[in-house]
Amino acid sequence: MNKKIAVLAGDGIGPEITKEAINVLKKVADKFGHQFDFRQGLVGGVAIDQTKNPFPGETLKLCLDSDAILFGAIGDPKYDNDPTARIRPEQGLLAMRKELGLYANIRPVFVFKSLLDRSPLKKEIVDGVDFVVVRELISGIYFGERGRSNDNKSAFDTSEYSVDEIARIAKVGFEMAGKRRKKLTVVDKANVLETSRLWRETIQNMEKDYSDIEVEYMFVDNAAQQIIKNPTRFDVIVTENMFGDILTDEASVISGSLGMLPSASLGLKTSLFEPIHGSFPKAAGQNIANPTGIILSAAMLLEEAFEMVEEGAVIRNAVQKVLDDGFGTRDIATKKVMGTKEFGQKIVGAL
Repeated sequence: MNKKIAVLAGDGIGPEITKEAINVLKKVADKFGHQFDFRQGLVGGVAIDQTKNPFPGETLKLCLDSDAILFGAIGDPKYDNDPTARIRPEQGLLAMRKELGLYANIRPVFVFKSLLDRSPLKKEIVDGVDFVVVRELISGIYFGERGRSNDNKSAFDTSEYSVDEIARIAKVGFEMAGKRRKKLTVVDKANVLETSRLWRETIQNMEKDYSDIEVEYMFVDNAAQQIIKNPTRFDVIVTENMFGDILTDEASVISGSLGMLPSASLGLKTSLFEPIHGSFPKAAGQNIANPTGIILSAAMLLEEAFEMVEEGAVIRNAVQKVLDDGFGTRDIATKKVMGTKEFGQKIVGAL
């Protein structure tokens, strides 16, 4: 099978970890007789530096002409530390999501048995954690009207959702729960927010079409507590944009390192796959970043975008074997510590 993959390495550690994921995908292609055409594009801070645009038109065209997107990370301290900067790397990410219609962010949260002691939570709490957060990605407060008063002494950000937008993402959550343990948790703040009340009403109206799914509704503050106290209770969580952003970052530390977990953003025009972490600029160029998240994202790319289920499983098994053997980057290993490149090579070897 021949497939075109747009590669947007981005900033910070993005180029280093993306290279290792590409090496893994090339090995899979060799094993299964596929042909993957990797085509590079600019996004984020590096795109601003070269084109003055965090998501250039050339990159949009590249994405639209590709079968899937492999994305590294974006972000640069020179923009983070300048609150007056009018153009920021993160604007490229938001523009990309909107232009490509990437409305459904899928973030699995799980733990490796061999890394249970790396989690900040007790083993008995995290052992067996396996849930998925389905986050609406192109509406809500991140995309609503915003601004400041004329005297610059007040500001506003508006959160808006339509029934169609809610139903679209809820459908993804219901269908995913149907393939798993048939439990859906809807996270909102319906006791305070009108948008949350619309979320709750819309999904309640959809329940009759998914009678085999157990549905519960949970306020976001309670959900934040339960993810720490009893994370094994969850199967599929569906929620709005900002709540999902915060809760998935919270849940990510359960695995023991931000470098471990993958994600997918499924869209109307194409789909994008990326690790959950940021650009980690302090580690850039030092060969210490953990590539596990993006390698597992490559596995999701094969499974979700290309329906290559066996190929995705082969990658997961290779990662599992290397971790079980005690190898890892310094954030997860204590004895068999390896650099980014060496760890990536170890996984390719396991394939």
